[in-house]
Amino acid sequence: MRSTMLHYFVDEGVTFMADTRPIRVLVAKPGLDGHDRGAKVIARALRDAGMEVIYTGIRQTPEMIVEAAIQEDVDAILMSILSGAHMALFPKVMELLKENGVDDILVAAGGILPDEDLPAIKEMGIKGCFGPGTPLEEIIDFVRNNIDTNRLNVEG
Repeated sequence: MRSTMLHYFVDEGVTFMADTRPIRVLVAKPGLDGHDRGAKVIARALRDAGMEVIYTGIRQTPEMIVEAAIQEDVDAILMSILSGAHMALFPKVMELLKENGVDDILVAAGGILPDEDLPAIKEMGIKGCFGPGTPLEEIIDFVRNNIDTNRLNVEG
């Protein structure tokens, strides 16, 4: 059973209390890329920010990533890639999400993503692209501000 939290938020000066669960994020390393220090730093930062984090480990196929995302009922997938295979792997992940009827999970990517590839990556439906040196707080805020908040409501 998942834990639930009471989150307080402010809207136009009025504080509300909502019964929600923590944001669940899958951090994945697609392809043959074996360097995962950055992904682990991101995973820890998200965890320290109060999110539930599932780290897949290295050398994940698109199928493994999508299957884990569905099984874990995540709100966001963050993929980290340094190998240059992003234009082969990212479209497959997005295609598999669509084939499985998953359209409410935020997908973002980080690592070595050439500037000339960013428009195509975003066109695939990947909402955020983060390169080396991106402040952790920027990534945390991006996830918080871009997930489908309806997914967080605790069903009674």
